[in-house]
Amino acid sequence: MSPRNKRALSQYGKVATRSEGDFASPHRLVQSLMEGVLDKVATAKGCIQRQDLAGKSAQITWATSIINGLRSSIDLDKGGDIAANLDDLYSYMLQRLTDANVENSTDPLDEVTGLMAEIKGAWDAMPEHIRNAHPA
Repeated sequence: MSPRNKRALSQYGKVATRSEGDFASPHRLVQSLMEGVLDKVATAKGCIQRQDLAGKSAQITWATSIINGLRSSIDLDKGGDIAANLDDLYSYMLQRLTDANVENSTDPLDEVTGLMAEIKGAWDAMPEHIRNAHPA
């Protein structure tokens, strides 16, 4: 792909993301963030396999930022044990991302992918009446 086409594709992705963010429900925004983590972790894994250390670091940093954002949105006062467990799980995933970065290993990335996919699966399965009753 030519550099010009790459720039155009990148710009399209940025506009599409902004457009979705402008109109998405809180529930959909959280889904998008989780999808972002999965995407960045998969890309980081590819970077490790290609020995692209700078790319790996950038993707892991991006995934870390997204998880920190998800974690900061947890209401520990109102969420009870579920919120506390989710906070602990996000904290664990952050540690595993650090491990992957330091060790240059894909195993921790696979673990983060599995955990995030499980959380996202539960989030995706949330009944519509609950999605609309409570802000994310």
